[in-house]
Amino acid sequence: MSVGQVFPEQYSQQLEDKVAAVQQLLADFNAPAAEVFRSEPAHYRLRAEFRIWHNGDDIYHAMFDSQTRDKVRIDYFPVACRTIADFMPHLLENIQFNHELRYKLYQVDYLATLSGELLVSLIYKRPLTNSWLEQAKQLTDKLAGQYKVKFIGRSRKQKLMVSTDYVTEQFELDEQQLQYQQVEGSFTQPNGEVNRHMLGWAKKVAQQLSGDLLELYCGNGNFSVALAPCFNQVVATEISRTSIKSAQYNTELNNVDNLQVLQMSAEDVAAALQQGTKLKQLDLADMQLNTVLVDPPRAGLDTGTEQLVSRFNDIIYISCNPQTLAQNLQTLSKTHDMVQLAVFDQFPYTHHIESGVWLRKRQSP
Repeated sequence: MSVGQVFPEQYSQQLEDKVAAVQQLLADFNAPAAEVFRSEPAHYRLRAEFRIWHNGDDIYHAMFDSQTRDKVRIDYFPVACRTIADFMPHLLENIQFNHELRYKLYQVDYLATLSGELLVSLIYKRPLTNSWLEQAKQLTDKLAGQYKVKFIGRSRKQKLMVSTDYVTEQFELDEQQLQYQQVEGSFTQPNGEVNRHMLGWAKKVAQQLSGDLLELYCGNGNFSVALAPCFNQVVATEISRTSIKSAQYNTELNNVDNLQVLQMSAEDVAAALQQGTKLKQLDLADMQLNTVLVDPPRAGLDTGTEQLVSRFNDIIYISCNPQTLAQNLQTLSKTHDMVQLAVFDQFPYTHHIESGVWLRKRQSP
């Protein structure tokens, strides 16, 4: 595929091929027919990163072809949501002849929300001064009538903010109003509409369950906050300090009173549960932890975490890598059956595909 381009006429067939590959990969585990959640074929990404190229007075966004490593000029980027795609040329027009904002600028990172907020990180190969901050404030004021934009300036060991370093995503899920702080540089789901589908699918599963929920790899509380109404208590764990702070912030932002967020690795949680010790201040004897939700990195679950989740009645497994999901299922299928399978196309026109499985523990005869 050409860098930075979309091909809507090819999208359906490509998605069909990806779904078939997942279905075949999981066939040995008696996978049911997958429920498929499509992406928009254009303007779907809420994050984008570009190099900035200078050529005399000209300045433009650029990306590099992953195969050839050739530089590709990007004048319009239909992969990105319209908030980002439409803003990109406006940014260049406004900094092209502004020495303070343009000088030694070499990268721009964009983070947007479905609700229209935009965070722009300008990254430089020089120290930044208060003059940069003043020019960035003036540009923010100039664009305020058209864009809800925030600017951050970065250089080596330096970060200047015009206001804050986060945006707040807002959307409705099954008549539930959700809000999420999304911090610059932290992980967020790149395809906002598909993320909403993921949350909706997981919530429908959760509504059929009972007791309490343990979530591992909770990030900024994306799933925890949305699924909290379905359980008596929710315990969510994460290792990243920045993500933990956002998850705690999002818990309060959404007025969730049955969710506790702990800074613990999945390995530490597995060890604590194995030894019957407390999770931080939580006394597990007072909880009915029947369900676990995992959304691990591409490497999947380690052996200890596999053993941990296999103890739960119900497992909701969100996977960004079908290959490692299949590896984990080699173990989990010894104790659990697959009840549902879903496929979420976060990344159109690539081989990447996200999937979700609901596993239920097999009853002893």
